[in-house]
Amino acid sequence: MPSARRSLSSTVGDFFAVDDDWERPAPPIGPLDWAVGVLLSVTGLLLLEMMRSVVDIDAGGQSHWVQWVAIVSGAMLMVWRRQHPVAVGCAAAAHMFVVGVTMPQVMGQVALQIVYFVAIYAAVAYARHRRSALLIVAGITVFMLLWVAWQLALGDGLAELTQDAVDEGADGWFSPIVAAVVTSLAVNVFYFVGAILVGQVAWRGARQRARLEEQATTISAQSDSLQRRAIVDERLRIARELHDVVGHHVSVIGIQAGAARRVLDKRPEDAAAALGQIEASSREAVTQMRSLLGTLRDIETSGEEPARDPGVEKSPAAHRGPEPTLADLPDLVAARDSGGLRTAYRLVESHDGAHANVAPRIGLTLYRVAQEALANVTRHSTATVADVVTRVVDDGPGRAYAEVEIVDNGRPRAGTSGSGLGQLGMRERAASLHGTVEIGPRPTGGYRVRVRVPLGESDVRA
Repeated sequence: MPSARRSLSSTVGDFFAVDDDWERPAPPIGPLDWAVGVLLSVTGLLLLEMMRSVVDIDAGGQSHWVQWVAIVSGAMLMVWRRQHPVAVGCAAAAHMFVVGVTMPQVMGQVALQIVYFVAIYAAVAYARHRRSALLIVAGITVFMLLWVAWQLALGDGLAELTQDAVDEGADGWFSPIVAAVVTSLAVNVFYFVGAILVGQVAWRGARQRARLEEQATTISAQSDSLQRRAIVDERLRIARELHDVVGHHVSVIGIQAGAARRVLDKRPEDAAAALGQIEASSREAVTQMRSLLGTLRDIETSGEEPARDPGVEKSPAAHRGPEPTLADLPDLVAARDSGGLRTAYRLVESHDGAHANVAPRIGLTLYRVAQEALANVTRHSTATVADVVTRVVDDGPGRAYAEVEIVDNGRPRAGTSGSGLGQLGMRERAASLHGTVEIGPRPTGGYRVRVRVPLGESDVRA
């Protein structure tokens, strides 16, 4: 359906932006403003005296110094054209009228004509309030055109023009009166309307530049905000990693230490094996913590020059190992299978090798969930059995997911309530991947933790 045609008043109002509240900032008066005023004054005086050397100037009987004052006073209005545009426009219109009535040929000098044009242009281009400025400029224009029409109708201007045409034997298509009136009005209309249009175009250009600057400032602020948010999110991720790593390995160390203590006298070889497990778990914990702390250090020192001291570590990345994936879950579960807790691991996938194609970030999330859930079983549950099941289904768009489920047969152990940060970390990890979380006791007894993450095309490696 074709759009309705807009009215002329709406089009004009949009062009002149009468409803725009933006105020163009006025620059302070500087050397350039004074230079413009002085240059126009000197140029106007020189041109006036040059013309006086050629023809007799009709100055209404005014002395030379009065004519000079008229030139200089008009030219110096340009100094304040940007700071007080509307006031200068009104002053220029009054100057034009007074000088035009008393010294018509002085008013017609090129320098003063430039002054009047620029004054009207500036009143539109630099005005703070659009509607009031345009009303004042339109009033000035109408007044000037009426004054020109009055001069032609009742003054001597039309008689002089027609007399010159008769004396020179003009033989054009139109009568001297019609030609003189139309030509004079057209020149003045183009003069005043042209100044208004050029001023409005300049104002619109300044408005567009201001919008672009605002957009650039907004984009810069949003970029800084996003950068800060990314740093905060990364710190939260590292905090969750540290919580999971420390909780898991400390739990393993506690279990193995208890086992070693019980069999130290009767079965020294079993105690030695438990101590070896403690040693390996502590080393792995230190390695993972160093990697995470190195990442945190990278966040703090991003953008800084790396250390140049040969004795100082240049980059913590050199000591970081690969992040755990779904392939590491069997070892994680096996490390918990000791003492009073028996653990089992099972992998269910829609086709062989599907778990190996899951994106690392999803594999790491499911690994950490299982790690935290097993640590919670050790610390807060009476469970003697814990089963971990990983499921990877890749049956096409909308039917692909990866999940990990940890189920035990215990009840909450009295006096071991945690801070809740572990479960909060699980939910945050799942939420970051648009996953779902199920945490709570089972109707048949025991406790279940299940996290499912949907798989998109970008979440499955080729």
